[in-house]
Amino acid sequence: MNLQSDDFEIFAVPRGFAQDRGRLDQRWKELQRQAHPDRFAAQGAAAQRIAMQWSVRINEAYQRLKDPLRRAAYLCELHGAPIRAEDNTAMPADFLLQQMQWREALDEATELVQLDSLQGEVEAAWRATVARLEQFIDQQRDWEAAAREVRTLMFITRFEQSIEQRLEQLGQ
Repeated sequence: MNLQSDDFEIFAVPRGFAQDRGRLDQRWKELQRQAHPDRFAAQGAAAQRIAMQWSVRINEAYQRLKDPLRRAAYLCELHGAPIRAEDNTAMPADFLLQQMQWREALDEATELVQLDSLQGEVEAAWRATVARLEQFIDQQRDWEAAAREVRTLMFITRFEQSIEQRLEQLGQ
């Protein structure tokens, strides 16, 4: 294996959005066993350092591949469509309106049932966005559209965290 290989090559999985989480988990365990620094103790400190680098690289790849948002962003980057979330915040008007409605609903929620309803709506939007990402990446190979969906999913993920925080506040 090569430290410069992309995550998909390291894990010996197809370079695509749809991934089998069980297969990723199993492969991670196999790779960690192979690269564990203790296996190289008899070969000296240099071999252990290389094994440690491999272990870190395997963990980085695993964290990226198991998370749909990070995996989609990584695929877009690999195919020349950087996400640029820090300087490209353009969103379709209907999604901007949806964001405003969600923020208002969150601000006005005073009962757990209201937050549960909002959370369900946002989770459904998350699933729909992930489905669109799979279509844009695996079927259409439309990297610009996929990058836009990644930015949408980033907002949804952050908003879900806001809901969780609010649920904690109301639960106390």
